[in-house]
Amino acid sequence: MNLHYGIDDLTFLDIEALLPLILPIVIISLMLIVLALTDLYKNREFREHKRMWVLVIVFANTIGPVLYFVFGRKEGQRR
Repeated sequence: MNLHYGIDDLTFLDIEALLPLILPIVIISLMLIVLALTDLYKNREFREHKRMWVLVIVFANTIGPVLYFVFGRKEGQRR
């Protein structure tokens, strides 16, 4: 029984067949990141923890911008 897989075992994976499934997810994720960073920049005088939010938005991929829109935008409204 061989439990380890190598590069040779991945030859059946057809990237071009998966591209129509992956591309919309990547585009939506990039759009969310751009929208969140734009909103953060436009409202930078009202936001606290700007550097933290930039790191969360950029490095948390799809969930980062969602977290910013849910929690980060409320931060400026409290003042």
